Amino acid sequence: MDELTEDIHTFWNLAFEVVNLLEKRLFVFLAQHQLTPPQFFVLRTLIQHGGRCRIGQIAEEHHLTNATMTGLIKRMETSTPPLVQRVRSGSDGRSVDVHLTEHGAQRFAAVQATLMEQAGAVLRLLPAHERREAMDKIRFYLRLLSEQFPIENLTS
Repeated sequence: MDELTEDIHTFWNLAFEVVNLLEKRLFVFLAQHQLTPPQFFVLRTLIQHGGRCRIGQIAEEHHLTNATMTGLIKRMETSTPPLVQRVRSGSDGRSVDVHLTEHGAQRFAAVQATLMEQAGAVLRLLPAHERREAMDKIRFYLRLLSEQFPIENLTS
């Protein structure tokens, strides 16, 4: 095996190891806050859209059907206390907007604080210049990946 092929295998093994480790940790943190991964990602999407978003847009962003997303949103709406609220769109009676409740925002913030605390504990172990170098390399890789293999080309 040549050096580039070895590097490709090593890179993907490391990438999957990172994804697997982060996913396991995220699932533990979510369980501690009585959230499932899909619920967390819906809350995150709502935060990114200013606390409200059409149910169809959330479904599209998560590559789910409207029916699947509707079921998820209904469970989130009927949790105690509710994480979201469905509101019929004023401009289009056929559309339903999902609004983040105060409790949903607080639950998301609690998970995010836990994740940021752990990331901070790890990053504080590195000198500032090494942190910047690591972040620059990650940004560089993500930029190259996005430019060379845009998501829209992968799904068509």
